[in-house]
Amino acid sequence: MKKLFPLLMLFGLTLLSCGSDDEDLQKIDQIFNLYIQDSSGKTMLNPTKVGSFTGVSFNDELADKDIANVNYSRKMLADSTYYIEYIAGATREFVADEADGSKTYRSLLEVSLTKKISETQNDPVVIDRMEIFYRSSSSVFEVSRVLYNNQLIFTKVQDQPNTAIVTK
Repeated sequence: MKKLFPLLMLFGLTLLSCGSDDEDLQKIDQIFNLYIQDSSGKTMLNPTKVGSFTGVSFNDELADKDIANVNYSRKMLADSTYYIEYIAGATREFVADEADGSKTYRSLLEVSLTKKISETQNDPVVIDRMEIFYRSSSSVFEVSRVLYNNQLIFTKVQDQPNTAIVTK
């Protein structure tokens, strides 16, 4: 029995240490989808179509170097609507401590768009600016709002995707 007692204690402690700490997990909600369309609502991000922005790049304006490319994915929906999915990669700068105990951070991206005007020619590159604000608390890290060329295009709505449309 004396030899069995330490084994039972070890087993009991093991069971106690396997408890769930779900309330300690921080929800991460930082995927942001950007749609660019023309005034008639037609997608402008088709990578091969004349009249679309066939070239897109993001540069991190808060990075230590002048040229700091940021990754994104160009995706397509079933209806052939293209969009940009940005997950992460740009420098985040602390902005403020909020009254509710959360913190605000921001990323600043230069968005370069190259429009294809014929099979062999492109318009001059368009340089836009996208500023992404994040809210961080013990329970959540999320995109809270996005400015595109200093215009508010997105404000977080709980349990909704982080999606915005820019018309060019």
